[in-house]
Amino acid sequence: MKPIFKYFEKIDSTNLEAKREGDNGAAGFTVISAGTQTAGRGRSGHTWISPEKVSVATSMLIYPDGIPMEHLPRLTIIAGVSVAEAVEELYPLKTQIKWPNDVLISSKKICGILTEMEAENGHAKQVVCGIGVNVHQKKDDFAPDIRGMATSLDLELSGQQASRKAITEAIWKHFLKHYEVFSSDGGSLEGILDSYNSRLANKDRRVKVVHQPHDFEGVALEMNSEGKLLIRKDDGSIVAVDSGEVHVRGLYGYV
Repeated sequence: MKPIFKYFEKIDSTNLEAKREGDNGAAGFTVISAGTQTAGRGRSGHTWISPEKVSVATSMLIYPDGIPMEHLPRLTIIAGVSVAEAVEELYPLKTQIKWPNDVLISSKKICGILTEMEAENGHAKQVVCGIGVNVHQKKDDFAPDIRGMATSLDLELSGQQASRKAITEAIWKHFLKHYEVFSSDGGSLEGILDSYNSRLANKDRRVKVVHQPHDFEGVALEMNSEGKLLIRKDDGSIVAVDSGEVHVRGLYGYV
């Protein structure tokens, strides 16, 4: 499987364009990238701002034949691992992943990921996986309220300038490598566990699980093949929590 790359200088949203491509019969693994997004979107309806030619803004169209629909949200986790691996392949930087899919450098967030699915007759018609990576931003480019939690590749490289094109191509190379295994395994994340858990920022850290009706604290252990975080509670029992049901907060700083 090989990606088909399409680049736009300016677009409303790479996710929206990938959806339009799918509606018009585009081939699977079509990748839409843009220099600037005017209506980029993040999780929970948040806006992902893409100033002109300073970020990676890229989305892939996927026709997930044979993968159970309930497992497709795990593609967001695969995207996170792929960003981490791409960064480390290209640059002398060490990444971490804050469960489930926040990619960090120096404990600061480097990217945003949004996976969207369209279903028809109980089956997934198409999936669009969108990724935004901070590349050329300076510290003052970030809003004051997130300045202490966000960073860019250039900031972390201290003088060296990263390549938006190189990071885009590397991300999707790693993504498709993992997607092939993910698909053949029926939607299991077994194939990325070593890579993921070796970067798990929460690993062996005390965390608070914000859950209804009861919150609890414990020590994060690792992610399992279902994308759930294993946490050892204070009574010694181990529970698996799902990112769709709970939020995990580090007790000491962002992670």
